Amino acid sequence: MIDPDRNHFELFGLPATFRVDAAALDRAYRALQAEVHPDRFADAGDAERRLAMQRSSRVNEAYRALKDPVERARYLLSLRGIDAFDERDTQLALPFLEAQLERRERAADAAGRGDVAALDAILREVRAESGERQRSLETMLADADRGDAAKALVRELRFLAKVSEDVEAMLSSLDA
Repeated sequence: MIDPDRNHFELFGLPATFRVDAAALDRAYRALQAEVHPDRFADAGDAERRLAMQRSSRVNEAYRALKDPVERARYLLSLRGIDAFDERDTQLALPFLEAQLERRERAADAAGRGDVAALDAILREVRAESGERQRSLETMLADADRGDAAKALVRELRFLAKVSEDVEAMLSSLDA
């Protein structure tokens, strides 16, 4: 039975750390879904079906949060009472923003020229930078006193994820 008071990590029987064993997460997810999936309760009463839907929804929400590095980091910070995406605190370091603006301009130019190789190179850059930030974030999140620094990195990581999505969309439009 799913305890709604358990955090996402506890729900899947995983340690509350930034680095997650993806295979273990997937196994735990499939096992929980097999237990609570609404299809298993198709012949049950309304209350049981509603409860199954809520439990399945809870499992899906937790899985999505732990599967995605940005959301996982955000969730870890939320367990410490830190809102990484507080609407009143949206600052990013100016050098970081300038670098991303320049990167976006290079990507737009490459897309305009139909230069798939240049877009691929930019995408590799973004993914490498994202990987570096994830490694730094892992260290920061392991230290309870570095929540504010981790918060800034989570916001940068989210920004990089958006840049990556945009470059991937440019590549897809050239492939079409």
